[in-house]
Amino acid sequence: MGSLGRILRSGGNSSPAEARPQTSRAENLLQEFENSEKGWFWETTRDGMLSYISESVAKALGREAADLLDRPFTDLISTETEDGAATSERTLGFYLSSHVAFQDLIVRAKTKNEIWWSITGRPVHNELGHFFGFRGFASDLTKVRQSEVELDRLAKQDSLTGLANREMLRRALDDALLGAVRRKHRCGVFLLDLDRFKAVNDTLGHPAGDTLLRLVSLRLREVIGDKGQVGRLGGDEFEVVLPATSDKKELSDLAQGIIDSLSRPYTINGTAVSIGASVGIVTSDYDDRTSDDLMRDADLALYAAKAAGKGCFRFFAPEMHEAARQRQLMESDLRVALEKEQLWLAYQPCVDASSEAVTGFEALIRWNHPEHGSISPAEFIPLAEEIGLINEIGEWVMRTACATAATWPEHISVAVNLSPIQFKSHALPTIVRMVLADTRLDPERLELEITEGVFLSNDDHVHDMIGALKAIGVKLALDDFGTGYSSLSYLQRVPFDKIKVDRSFVTGATDPASRNAALIRAMVGLASDLKMQTTAEGVETQEELALVRELGCSLVQGYIFGKPMPPEEALELARKGAATLPEQAPQRELRIRIIRAALLHYQGRVLGARLRNISTGGALVECREPVEVGSNIQLDFAAGGLIDGEIRWTKGTQFGCQFREPFDLKLLQPAKPAKKASTVMTPTYLKANDRSDDDAADWPISGGSTK
Repeated sequence: MGSLGRILRSGGNSSPAEARPQTSRAENLLQEFENSEKGWFWETTRDGMLSYISESVAKALGREAADLLDRPFTDLISTETEDGAATSERTLGFYLSSHVAFQDLIVRAKTKNEIWWSITGRPVHNELGHFFGFRGFASDLTKVRQSEVELDRLAKQDSLTGLANREMLRRALDDALLGAVRRKHRCGVFLLDLDRFKAVNDTLGHPAGDTLLRLVSLRLREVIGDKGQVGRLGGDEFEVVLPATSDKKELSDLAQGIIDSLSRPYTINGTAVSIGASVGIVTSDYDDRTSDDLMRDADLALYAAKAAGKGCFRFFAPEMHEAARQRQLMESDLRVALEKEQLWLAYQPCVDASSEAVTGFEALIRWNHPEHGSISPAEFIPLAEEIGLINEIGEWVMRTACATAATWPEHISVAVNLSPIQFKSHALPTIVRMVLADTRLDPERLELEITEGVFLSNDDHVHDMIGALKAIGVKLALDDFGTGYSSLSYLQRVPFDKIKVDRSFVTGATDPASRNAALIRAMVGLASDLKMQTTAEGVETQEELALVRELGCSLVQGYIFGKPMPPEEALELARKGAATLPEQAPQRELRIRIIRAALLHYQGRVLGARLRNISTGGALVECREPVEVGSNIQLDFAAGGLIDGEIRWTKGTQFGCQFREPFDLKLLQPAKPAKKASTVMTPTYLKANDRSDDDAADWPISGGSTK
C-alpha cells in the first residue's frame, strides 16, 4: 500500500498490540471508501512522483496501480478539454512544485473517455519540517460536469429544433457586429416567418406542427451551412446571423434559396404539407447601431415581405421606418374610427341562379378615412385583429347589418363574415342572441360566413360553437370553399347550410383548357348530396353566368348582378325583388397568355419584370420590387417601343397595368413564325384580379369584392 499504508499502519503513539487492530480497521475503512467510487486517495514523493494511488482510479484509466507508481502525477492530467479550453493542470503542477496546499482543483483525466476530478492535497513534512511530498484525495465529477454541460447546452439551444435560441442568437449578433467594426466589413441578418404554418397546426394538430418545425430547421441548416448561425426565436419565426456576408446579390441568392427549400412539400404522418417563407434582410453599417436596432429593421423588412404577398424577401430600407410610423398612425385612427362613424357597410346582392330573384345581401365593411380616403379592408382588418379591435368591430358589423336587414322584405337575408378571432370568443353566441333581439330580426334571416381555417382545427370548441350557433337558428355558410386545407369529411360533420365557391374557380372556368369547371361541378354535386346550397362568387360575364347555371349552382353573386352598394340602394333593390341583368354584360378584352421578360421604368428606375398576360388595354406584370397603385410607368418588352401605362391594382409581386393607348397584339407575333407551332398561345381570360385597389378585398380578406 506504499507510504500511505505505512502511515495508516503506524497507529500514532499506540502500543504495538493496540496499533494492529486500529491499523486493520483503518485499512478496511480506506478500502470501503475507495470501493464506493465516491473518492480516491493519492500520494507523491518530494519530486512529484506517485507513491500511492487507489486501484479504482487505475482501473478507470485502464491501467494497473503498480504501473502508475513512480510516474509524475501531472502525467495523468489532460492539458485541454474537448473544446480546447485550458484546465487546471498548470495550477496543479505549480502547487506540487511550490509545496503549497490546494483544494478542489477541477481537472480532466488524460483519457479517451471524458473523466473529471476534483483534487485536494496538502504537503507532508517530518518532525524536522523537511518536505516529503504530497498526500490527498479526489472525487469523481464526471456526472456533475456532464450535467452542467447539458444544462449549458439547453440554455443555449431551442429545445424543439436544437437550433440556437434567442439568447444565443443575441450573442452571435453582438459578436458579428463587434467583428464587423474591427475588420471594417458588414454583417447580415435574416428574419424568417413561415407562411401558412398556422393552417398546418389547425388541420393536423400541434404534434405535426412540431415535426414540421424540426424539418424546417434541418433544411435551414442545409442551406446556410457554415455561412452563419441559424436559430429559432419562437413559434414559427427563425433568425440567421451571417457574420461575414453583406453583398446584396449573395444575400438575395441565399434568401431565395431558403424560400425555395422551405417551400418544397413535406410529408408528415403520410400527409403532404406545403408551406412557404417570407424573409426580411438587413445589413450592418460602420456606425453605432446595436443588435436591437438591426432586429427592429429586420422586422420591418419582414413585414414588407409579408405585405408584398409572402413567399418573397425584402431588404430593409430607411423609408420603412416612415411606413411603420404611418401604420402606427393608422392603428391610432382605427381605434377611434367606430366612434367617429368612419366605418360603414356596403351590401352586395346574392340572386337565385334560375329566377334572378334577390335572395339576400352580403354585408361588406368599408372605412372612409378623413385624410386618406377609402382604405381597403385588406389593410385594416388584419390590423384590427392584431391590436384586439376585431371583436368590437365585428359586433358593430353584425348589429348594423341586422338592423338594416330588418327594413327589407322578410324573405331576404343578410350574410355577415366572422373573423376567426371572433369565432374563438365564447361570448359569440350571447352577442348573436342580443343583436337579434335588439334588431328584432328573425334568426333564419342571418347567415354567418366562416372560412375553412376556423373549422378545420381538431378542437372541441369548434363543434361546441357550431352547436351553439345552430341552436339559435342562424344559418352557416362555408366561405372560400376549396382554397384552404380542407378535408371533405368535415362537411359531413358540420351542418352548413351553404358553401360558397370561391371566385378563383369561377374566373377562367369558361376556358376549355381550364379544369375549373370540373372542380365546380364536383363541389355542386357534393353540396347537393349533403343538402347544401352553393353560391358561385365573382361572376362577371354572361359566359360565366351561363356556365355556373349549367353546372347547377343555386345562387350567384358578382358584378354581373351588382357591386357592393350603399344601404339605400340595397333597400331599393330588396323591395324591387329582382336584379336587372344588363342587356350585354361587360365582356373582358381578349387576352393572350404569355411569359416574357420586360423592363419596367418606374419612378426614375429601371427594374426587371416579367409579362404574364396581355390584352389590347393592359397587362398582368410581375415584379419583385414594390410598386404603388396609381403610378405612371413605362413597359419595354421589345414590341413597339416603350408602352405608357398606369398601375391599377397590386397583389403580392403582381400588378395590373392599364395602357394609355390600345396595344396592337400583332406586334407580339414573330417576324417568321414557326410552321408547326405558334408563339401566341390560345386566348384565355385573365385569372388575376384586374381591378383598381378600391375593389381589392373585402372582410375577411378574400381576394376580391366581386362576389
